[in-house]
Amino acid sequence: MKIANYLEQEPILTSSHNGNGLLKDVVLFQGDDFQSNIRFFRYMVLPAGTSIGFHKHEDNEELYVVLKGTGLMKVNEEEIEVKPGDVIINEPFDSHGLTNTSGSDMEILVFEVTR
Repeated sequence: MKIANYLEQEPILTSSHNGNGLLKDVVLFQGDDFQSNIRFFRYMVLPAGTSIGFHKHEDNEELYVVLKGTGLMKVNEEEIEVKPGDVIINEPFDSHGLTNTSGSDMEILVFEVTR
């Protein structure tokens, strides 16, 4: 059994895909932790005004789960406001980015699966 608690791990401050500002990133599992095609599972905190830069994926899918805060999600040419409880699927070969538009932290879970 493998267990990771994102509230007990020290986040790494990082920029994501040339987005604005520094995000808090906790990698919970990645690579050999899985026996499937999941590449990673992470918890991220986007402080107010920060973003995951707009970028294109190859032949993989990525899921974002919004836990807290609000933001603007752009997938290809479509933009939509996202809020807690929203789950966004970024399909293979899509381009996407996420901006925290609120005045407080935005918390998300992200995982990526290869095909």
